[in-house]
Amino acid sequence: MRVALYPGTFDPITLGHIDIISRAAVMVDKLVIGVAINRDKGPLFPLEERVEMVEYECIALSEKTGTQIVVHPFENLLIDCAHDVGAQLIVRGLRAVADFEYEFQMVGMNRALDASVETVFLMADARRQAIASKLVKEIARLDGDVSKFVTPRVNEALQRRLGKR
Repeated sequence: MRVALYPGTFDPITLGHIDIISRAAVMVDKLVIGVAINRDKGPLFPLEERVEMVEYECIALSEKTGTQIVVHPFENLLIDCAHDVGAQLIVRGLRAVADFEYEFQMVGMNRALDASVETVFLMADARRQAIASKLVKEIARLDGDVSKFVTPRVNEALQRRLGKR
């Protein structure tokens, strides 16, 4: 069974994330979405809500692709999370050259920890390259329209969390 891990904070999950998830799902039998706890980033949404949003958004993708998609919160090293879920692949999305520089370093460190776990990069769809959770939150905080960047359900959650509705 081919198992991949797609890690991230998903604070919140965006259409860019969903694009990567849908494309990765057709490559493997099981796709684990690793939701990083990452207290240093100071997420807007608590872990439980981020997990629930990712699970909800992945239901239709799992049905469409026939791939088992599982959401797994984690707070340990990425390579240890890959071991925990039995992943042979780590999936990373790239939006720009700046992403590649950081990811290149991460791959090197992960390979030094365990060379048997491979990293696969997927380029963001051109229509989704500018989407970043950090920017989505900033736009929403300033009363901007984020409906082009997130699903309606995530948009509603953002509005509630920011006290806009």
